[in-house]
Amino acid sequence: MKRFYSIILVALLVTTVFVSTGCRRDTAATRTRRDTLVWALNAMPLNLDPALGNDMTSIAIMLQIYDTLVVMDFDMNHAPGVAERWQFENDAQGNPTRIRFFLKRGIKFQNGDDLTAHDVKFSLDRAVASPITGFITGNISGVEVVNDYEVIVSTSFPFVPILNNLAHPLTSIVSTRAVQELGNDMFGLSPVGSGPYRVTNIVAGDRIELTRWEGYHGTPARIDNILARVMVDPATRQIELETGGVDIIWNIPSSDIARNMAHAEVQVVRGPNMQIDNITMNTSKPPFDDVRVRRAINYALDMETMVQSVYRGMGQVARGPLSPNVWASIHDQLPHFEFNQARARQLLAEAGYPNGFSTTLWLNENPMRMDIAEITQNMLREVGINVEVSILEWGGYLDRTARGEHDMMIIGWVTVTGDPDYGLHPTHHTVSLGPHGNRAFWATPETDRLLDEGRAEPNPVRRAEIYAEVQRRIVDGAPWVYIWAGESVNALRADVRGFRIHPSASHPMWTLYFDE
Repeated sequence: MKRFYSIILVALLVTTVFVSTGCRRDTAATRTRRDTLVWALNAMPLNLDPALGNDMTSIAIMLQIYDTLVVMDFDMNHAPGVAERWQFENDAQGNPTRIRFFLKRGIKFQNGDDLTAHDVKFSLDRAVASPITGFITGNISGVEVVNDYEVIVSTSFPFVPILNNLAHPLTSIVSTRAVQELGNDMFGLSPVGSGPYRVTNIVAGDRIELTRWEGYHGTPARIDNILARVMVDPATRQIELETGGVDIIWNIPSSDIARNMAHAEVQVVRGPNMQIDNITMNTSKPPFDDVRVRRAINYALDMETMVQSVYRGMGQVARGPLSPNVWASIHDQLPHFEFNQARARQLLAEAGYPNGFSTTLWLNENPMRMDIAEITQNMLREVGINVEVSILEWGGYLDRTARGEHDMMIIGWVTVTGDPDYGLHPTHHTVSLGPHGNRAFWATPETDRLLDEGRAEPNPVRRAEIYAEVQRRIVDGAPWVYIWAGESVNALRADVRGFRIHPSASHPMWTLYFDE
């Protein structure tokens, strides 16, 4: 019945999409209306329910339609969201494990309901219970409603980065009534938040339409509508941008930077982010369960040449699991594997693979990752490792790698909250194996202990020391090949104004407007 209902819903959305967008021509020469911004997505969001979607495309849309208790500003400082203020309180043992949030009054959901503390509790309880988002909220031990505009969030221990985590879009506040009426399976198709835009139409695999929420409690969106079009092929996105069918593309391929900079009707906006791209090795499978094999692969890859060839001046070669833009990163101080094919062959022989072995490398439809895969295939062949490259559709890619079906994979991780806990705990702790982020299936008792200690340590100096040691141990264990420390490079039509890069790699779109 659920599947039948979903099919009918999608069919209805397909029939209505032309009504909502038909008045706007998609070329610069014939454009007559300035009420719709066209945003090209490289994939269809997996789920717009904050408790069920944890891919960057879903998060990018969530940011535009929901609110969180706290937000991280452009300098990665805490700022009011739904909560106008908050205060830490001690528990019975004298530990600061409680935060009392005082909510803004008068916030309306996009269905007209008032946003109250009851919705906050409902939303956070869902996030805690979800196997998808529990890695962000798992330290929340309880949410207590004091009154309609006051709520207490308790943690199981003094969890230092709690405010950063509560600013993550996965902790967005949803309408209790909407979820209860639609059900968990359908809410992601008709999401109801309190953000500057509301979802008015979804066509699976094709587009998501957003309309300005006139009841928004903050500064209203400057453009009436956003049409988010799914364009998997980067060449198609580029042509559409040049001809005016698209107004903005996030994260363009490095190969398109010069082309866009030379185009009179296109502008390029770039700035630092907190992303690390890597080749993740599945250490639960032989031969990657042997650290000598993992180190051999690191030695066998000339990352300087690879990054220079593929990223063409974007970002820099990665040295460790945390971007240099994340607090407590020791990125530039970490030892790294110099390109050394002889050492790679020696380690392979010591591990029992003197003639190498055959394996697979998975990736999604990303042009720069395709180039990385080809270069990796060629370089590893030089030390006897034969690599079969497979390109998977984004949703299936995430699902299958979460289950550990891969040998090696190319993936990126953005420390969205700006705190090293988010950059290291979900990707390298035992409790995070699989869907929470640890797709290397690598952890040690000592790194687990240090990661647990780091998130509870209130002294920032000591906390930085803990994370420095964690980074050194992770690099030594070599579950990843570090490729690229990211930079956000975005292309916009020349008449689009108000765009500002957020270090989290998810950018607000409600500030954009057209320069008439």
